[in-house]
Amino acid sequence: MLDILKILFCIPFLFYSCYSDIRTRRVSNDLWLIMLFGSSFFVLYDISVYRTSYLLHLIFSAGFTFGFVYILFQLGTFGGADAKSLIVLSIILPAYPDINVLGSIFPLNRPLIDLFAFGVLGNAVLLTITVPITLALYNLIKMHGSLEEPLFIFIGYKTKISKLDSKKHIKLIQDIENNEKGIRFIFKRGGRELDEGIIQELKGLAKKGLIGDYIWVTPGLPFMIPITLGFFVAVFYGDMITELTKFLLYSN
Repeated sequence: MLDILKILFCIPFLFYSCYSDIRTRRVSNDLWLIMLFGSSFFVLYDISVYRTSYLLHLIFSAGFTFGFVYILFQLGTFGGADAKSLIVLSIILPAYPDINVLGSIFPLNRPLIDLFAFGVLGNAVLLTITVPITLALYNLIKMHGSLEEPLFIFIGYKTKISKLDSKKHIKLIQDIENNEKGIRFIFKRGGRELDEGIIQELKGLAKKGLIGDYIWVTPGLPFMIPITLGFFVAVFYGDMITELTKFLLYSN
C-alpha cells in the first residue's frame, strides 16, 4: 500500500515537470525541493520499519544515481532538471515497488538491478530512440530520399533562415566559421544557441548569396516526457533494457 502512495505522490510532480519542460524547456528547482520535502514521511517511515537494510539501499541508490547522472550532466548529454528528478526518485523509491492489484503483481518483470531510478532512466533512453527514427523518416520524405547530411537527419531538420525568428527551442547543429578562406559550417556537439545576433548574421550571409536559404537545426527535446513515461513503464513493466537484453540473448 505504501508503494502505491509513493507512486501517486510522484505523479503530479512529474506531470507538472513535463508541462513546464514543454513550455519553457526549464523546470524550477523549487519543484524538486517541494517533492523531496513532501516525501520525507515515506523515507522516515521506511527507515523506522526496515532500519539498516533500507538505509543502506537508500544511500546506495541515491549515491549511484547522483554519480551517474552527474557524469551525464558534465558531458552535456543531460539537463539539470532531468538529473534532479532522477535523484529525488532514487530517494523516494530506492528499490522497485511491489504492487498487488487484483491478484496481479507489478512490475511484471523483476529487474536484475534493483535500482528504480536507474530503471526509469534506462526506459527513458529506450523510449527516446523513436525520436531520431522519426526525424530520419521526416527528413528522407522531405528530401525525397536524398542523404544530403547522413548523420544530421537523425538529430535535426532543415529550416528556412528567414523563419528562424519565429522558431522556439531549437539550436544550430553547426557553428559558423567565417575567415579569409571563406565561410564554412562545423558540427558542434550539443548544438549552438540561437540569439538575435546569430540570426541576423545568417540572414545577412543568405541575402548576399554566401550560404543557402536553409540551415540545419536540432530541436530541444523536453526529456522530462520520456522520464515520466519511463517512470510508468518501470512501475508496471520493469526494466526494458534488461528484458531486451534477455530477448536478444535467448531468442535463438
